Amino acid sequence: MANEKTLILVKPDGVQRGIAGQVIGRLEATGLRISGMKLLQISDELAAEHYGEHVGKPFYSGLVAFITSGPVVAICLDGPGAISIARKVMGSTNPAEAAPGTIRGDLAVEIGRNVIHGSANEEDAAREVALYFSEDELVDYTRAIDDWLIE
Repeated sequence: MANEKTLILVKPDGVQRGIAGQVIGRLEATGLRISGMKLLQISDELAAEHYGEHVGKPFYSGLVAFITSGPVVAICLDGPGAISIARKVMGSTNPAEAAPGTIRGDLAVEIGRNVIHGSANEEDAAREVALYFSEDELVDYTRAIDDWLIE
């Protein structure tokens, strides 16, 4: 499996509920590595860039209003298969359909307040990571446990 980077956002509902640590812990427990992380308030401009593909859709203004309503934790995760692994841990976008044991299955109730965002594919991940992190904000390092996690 190729080494990948993916963007994770603990959305305003996760930050306001005080569960950002749980979300981060679940993702780290997979063996994926945090290469960047910060707390920020997303501007209307950044939200418009992030959700550009949804402009003109009936739910677009609600997406922007929510993601800008409070601080988020932006995380760049990396590792072999990071995108698919993170998406499995997150669970289905609709918490009512998310499996128990996933972040959304355990910690969310409604699709509009589903705690977490994760990049959908490699193209989205590259674009989204670049929106939230400059190259000098990402740290490449080796963990002592990497030999036990990655062949």
